[in-house]
Amino acid sequence: MQSRRVTIIDFATRGPQKRLYSRIMNANYASIMPQVLGVWCEELGHKVRYVCYTGTEDITGALVEDTDILILGAFTRSAIAAYAVSAIYRQKGVVTVLGGPHARCYPEDAVKYFDYVLGFTDKTLIDDLLRDCAPQRPQGRELSASRQPDSLPGVRERWKFIAPTIAKAPALKLIPMIGSMGCPYTCSFCIDSTVAYQPMAFEQVAEDLRFVQTVQKRPYVAWHDPNFGVRFDDYMSTIEGAARPGAVRFVAESSLSLLSEANVKRMGRNGFVGMLPGIESWFDYGNKSRATRAHGADKVRQVSDHVNMILRHIPYVQTNFVLGLDQDEGDAPFELTKQFLDASPGAYPAFSLWTSYGRAAPMNRDLQNNGRVLPFPFHFLNSTRAMNVVPANYSWDRFYDLAIDITRYSYSRKAMARRWRANSGLTAKSLNLVRAASSSRVAYQTRTRAMLDSDPSVRRYFAGESRELPEFYRAQIQRDLGAWWEALPPGGLDHDQNAYANDPGRRSHRSAVGAAAPLAEVAAAPVI
Repeated sequence: MQSRRVTIIDFATRGPQKRLYSRIMNANYASIMPQVLGVWCEELGHKVRYVCYTGTEDITGALVEDTDILILGAFTRSAIAAYAVSAIYRQKGVVTVLGGPHARCYPEDAVKYFDYVLGFTDKTLIDDLLRDCAPQRPQGRELSASRQPDSLPGVRERWKFIAPTIAKAPALKLIPMIGSMGCPYTCSFCIDSTVAYQPMAFEQVAEDLRFVQTVQKRPYVAWHDPNFGVRFDDYMSTIEGAARPGAVRFVAESSLSLLSEANVKRMGRNGFVGMLPGIESWFDYGNKSRATRAHGADKVRQVSDHVNMILRHIPYVQTNFVLGLDQDEGDAPFELTKQFLDASPGAYPAFSLWTSYGRAAPMNRDLQNNGRVLPFPFHFLNSTRAMNVVPANYSWDRFYDLAIDITRYSYSRKAMARRWRANSGLTAKSLNLVRAASSSRVAYQTRTRAMLDSDPSVRRYFAGESRELPEFYRAQIQRDLGAWWEALPPGGLDHDQNAYANDPGRRSHRSAVGAAAPLAEVAAAPVI
């Protein structure tokens, strides 16, 4: 087989970045599967260049001339930038491939701009793709394997890609590891709810932990599991057997239901320094919070006590909320969140606007069928810049008033000072301070709220009365893309937000090959 020059680009951000927090943290958002593909491609005899794009690297210069195949991994927030980059490479005769969450969520749109769009991916699929390597235009081709692989290359095999990536991080350097794929919970708004839970081999986990201790002193490991610790005793026994207490520091995303005090104490003894549990709503999704029968104020008290217990043993806790869910109504959800923040000042609150990502979650089909999904460009679908689901129990005006209020309350100087005093350890204190101080969410949401009053095009767009993108949003994309704006293909700003409902059983243009895994996993690093 002919050896190919393969360039792999992992989009850790949606375009050029200058924010302080981005410069500090973006390298830690590197995904695992682009690194895995790099290992597989080299094992298959191909020349690989891997770049984790953090917002500063040159990925459309000389690299284009030295590439036969571009494989790009992207979340939906980076899709428009990815479309532009793909166009630049295709103009030079390069075959382009898209994988990652956006490829899974919006394949029918991605095939317009890439030769191949990958769903679940394994080494056999990559081998077949690189053997063929034929351009697919004007319509790309979807490729997907039937299931997740039983194993992935470990940290030692991926280190040549990990090392230069984390070298870009000036302070905190997180080594990405994964112990499981999929999730046993069935939250209907989550992309992992339809992916069967599958633990990785514990022998591989142990080998990874032994290796990271040889390349760094007291390394930080970020678990990329959607829900770490489902087989808690097995994972903790593996960690205890491979690393002495405190030799490796860990950050993980887990559900409160797994974080009993006995488990948390054990994690604290073994170097866990950061946890990211999901709370989502005070009125539903309690199966992950150990408060399955509690709602409202009762749930706030239970969850607050639980989070404070975790903070006594683990210094960094990010609590994740989803704003605008159908279970929420009136001022109560937001006021209850304030009560929680007052009672648990050491927790950092992360707020996601309810976002429907194409085919990602089971409930998205119903939302689309009911006409509740707006056609916001992908550039704004990062769960913070735009909410593309029309709220069931709020007008847009009222929703933004409440969202601005809770965000301002959470990231105010008073809240930052209370969080600083409540946190233990300089790393947790500093990270929380930088995150809150550098956040532009209040200003951005305030601007959006003002336009709902003053700009008729914005009001019509939010009301679903017009698909014409308001100038405010178009100008943002042009500014963020910079020089890539001119390369954006026609139609790149627009997509069919109801494609899942219009064709829920779509299987055309797909090929199933062997076993599979998503090209990009959700980073376990904090998200703002």
